[in-house]
Amino acid sequence: MLIDYVGRIKETGIVFDVTNEEKAKEEKVYDPRVKYGPVPVIIGGGFILKSLEDVLRKMEVGEKKVVELKPEEAFGERKESLIKSVPASVFRDSVPAVGSYVSVDNFKGRVLSVDGGRVKIDFNHPLAGKTLIYEIEVIRTVTETKEKVSSVINYFTGIENNFIETKIEDGSAQIKIKNHLDLPSNLRKIIAETIFRWVEEIREISFVDVYNK
Repeated sequence: MLIDYVGRIKETGIVFDVTNEEKAKEEKVYDPRVKYGPVPVIIGGGFILKSLEDVLRKMEVGEKKVVELKPEEAFGERKESLIKSVPASVFRDSVPAVGSYVSVDNFKGRVLSVDGGRVKIDFNHPLAGKTLIYEIEVIRTVTETKEKVSSVINYFTGIENNFIETKIEDGSAQIKIKNHLDLPSNLRKIIAETIFRWVEEIREISFVDVYNK
């Protein structure tokens, strides 16, 4: 299905995610670099929080609902054990600024302080410990095979459906991305595995690379 939603922190009212452009402007969080529009969701696919999936299962097309999620239903409680102090030497190029996000051993965290050659980093999810309010609207369900395939690609890449050319024939899907760089092989693999799992009628997938002079 395709949904629109607004996510905000209950305690502050701050909007942390929004899919509708007009709503983003209304909430004064509009970013011209962001592509707004309904997002594809596969119920049971783990694309969104399970607590939201449970709500969406019971919703009809056109229905709107406001949902409140406690921390344990969203991104969990904050854990002091996830606040770490690491040597500044870990960052070879330059010591990161307070408030910036860094990656250490493939874990992303926010820098809390830099002192005496040590960097304190909070590896909690930014929304951990927060009660969240989601305003959800089910725009429509996706039933046509070609759009199902395009929607999976859109979810993983952000490429809009009108730039995705898909040919479906005898259980085979031929995918061509127009006006975009080639998709990395690992991303193609993830896309293919997701399509095989959730689009039952597809048994074979090929990605077509086109080069124009």
